[in-house]
Order: sequence, then structure tokens, then C-alpha cells
Amino acid sequence: MAAASPSVFLLLVNGQIESANLPEFDDLYCKYCFVYGHDWSPVSGLEEGISQITSKSRVTQQDLVWNFPIDITFKSTNPFGWPQVVVSVYGPDVFGNDVVRGYGAVHIPITPGRHKRTIPLFVPESTSRLQKFTSWFLGRRPEFTDPKVVAQGEGREVTRVRSQGFLTLSFNIVTKDLKKLGYDTTSEMISVPEATYRP
Repeated sequence: MAAASPSVFLLLVNGQIESANLPEFDDLYCKYCFVYGHDWSPVSGLEEGISQITSKSRVTQQDLVWNFPIDITFKSTNPFGWPQVVVSVYGPDVFGNDVVRGYGAVHIPITPGRHKRTIPLFVPESTSRLQKFTSWFLGRRPEFTDPKVVAQGEGREVTRVRSQGFLTLSFNIVTKDLKKLGYDTTSEMISVPEATYRP
């Protein structure tokens, strides 16, 4: 009896949010979530998480290091809507309120193996000086109500943002049954983009 051909493929994502370079800030934590297409569904693992608060070394003012683990498995019938990880970094302002210090997003690598990505972080900006002063005074800086908007293109062209540092993630990727469904993602067939993602 012949073995049945698979109807879905699996994408296993394992890795960590390693560190961030935000020279102006300290005592930060991060949140992550995944954004993916309609044909995708998580099989195991966590779709979102929140890290511990990290501080810079008092001896050398270097990166903020989290080494916060990511572990999730997806199944799908179609590569359309390949998963992205969205990261939001938060920290205290001068009044002690938690405010957003950066948003960033990157697609999960499509080739199996170990990958490292450095993504730029950005924050939304107020559209006028009055709004900027009011938001600073009240401790309510502009932020997205849903961070997943960072991974989508709709409405982003009217959003004013400012660059604010970089965040480094590492991924270990394993795929199952992609080739059996006709998708070849071997590294010989695909040119791998540079390590720094620029939207």
C-alpha cells in the first residue's frame, strides 16, 4: 500500500530575541507576536510572549541583552502569508510610565538552518508640535493600538515614524514536507538576502 502524500507542510521556528541597540534608553522589555496568512495555523508553541526587563551594563554601555526564547510550529497548505514576527520594545519615560521605544517586524526565514536578522526599530510620531508636547506632558506617547499593524502595508503610508535603534533575532528553522508539496527552499536555489533587513 502506497503512503499517502502530505496535504500540509510544517514550519518549525526556534530561536531567540537576542538584543537591542537603543543608545538613549535603559531598563527595557519586549513583546513579540506572529502575523501569518489565513492558510496558516499554529500547531504548538506560543504565539506571543513578553520578556524580562533588561538593563545595560554599568561598566560598558552596550546593547540590551534579553536572549528571550521563541518556539512555535506552524502548519499550512500554501506559502502565501508566510509568518512574520513583530517585536515591540517598551520602557519607562521620565515620569515612570511604560511607553513604546520601538516597533519592528521581519519574515521568518524560508530556508532551513540557522539565521540571524537585525531589524530596524521605529516609533510613531505626533503630527504637530502641540500634540507632541501634550503627549509628553500627559505621558501618553503615540503608539499603535495593535502592534500587528507593523507587519501589514495597509494605512502605513500615512503614518509618521522615526527610526530608533536596532534589534537582533536568531532563528533555527526546520521545514517538513515542503518539497513533497512542490516547494524547493534549499539554499542553492535561493539567494539569501543580507543579514540586515531594511523595509
